[in-house]
Amino acid sequence: MVPNTNDGTQAEPYLRTDLNMGSLAGPSAPTGEGKELYQAIKDAGFKGLQGGDIALCKEVGLGCTAGGRINEVGEIDEQAQRWVDEGYEASTLHVGWGLEDNDKVLALVEDICKASEKHNIGIYIETHRATITQDIWRSVWITEQIPDVRFNADFSHWYTGLEMVYGGIDMKMDFMAPIFDRVRFFHGRIGNPGNIQVDIGDGTGREYVDHFREMWTRSCEGFLKTAQPGDFISFNPELLAPEIYYARTITDADGNTVEEGDRWQQSILYSQIALECFEAAKSRLAAV
Repeated sequence: MVPNTNDGTQAEPYLRTDLNMGSLAGPSAPTGEGKELYQAIKDAGFKGLQGGDIALCKEVGLGCTAGGRINEVGEIDEQAQRWVDEGYEASTLHVGWGLEDNDKVLALVEDICKASEKHNIGIYIETHRATITQDIWRSVWITEQIPDVRFNADFSHWYTGLEMVYGGIDMKMDFMAPIFDRVRFFHGRIGNPGNIQVDIGDGTGREYVDHFREMWTRSCEGFLKTAQPGDFISFNPELLAPEIYYARTITDADGNTVEEGDRWQQSILYSQIALECFEAAKSRLAAV
């Protein structure tokens, strides 16, 4: 089995508010370097980093997770061993380019699951464009063939890329139930039907935000159904730069091209929303 991420305690399962380092931008974001910067991130309420310096994380008391990519069977074992040796708690993974045939897809997923179990580190396949999980139908099919697979939920790639609202969002969410049951990590990004990353204001009054809340809540339910003491699910806002065509830009009153919003403040808001989703998931399960 692909293990859950676990802190080694007997604590009740929880959601940990981490930060992907790609989100560290915006007019209000902390600046500086080294320990000072990491302490400022911790002081803002984040509990861990993805993509951070693991030595600095340990020094200031932050958790640290990794990320990677594989394209061929046999590549993951060495990466998994390195993550364990360096002290990372878990890793997300881009897998393939989305052009692989079914046999290749299953061989890749089986290899990942075996490496995850062998090295006792959660390796969570990311739901991402241009990978083997770029399509909802095929991703569900993977769960049917290899039930042990576990995912990093980056649902913006499906919500926008597959225009999930077209044809009925409720029907598609129901179809995604096997995915929700296997989410063990989050990349927090919210898109609308036409843009993969948008500023959500204060998070209210926007239907697409409510859709993401529902997907995150259902994923937290899936985690909680089987979670054991010490298990946690890492939520990482991943709000990326305009240079790679994620954050939108606008022209300000002075004619300057600027980012649409403050990614740092949005990351803090995303974390609050995620915690609310986790509590909603607990309430739903308690009511069953």
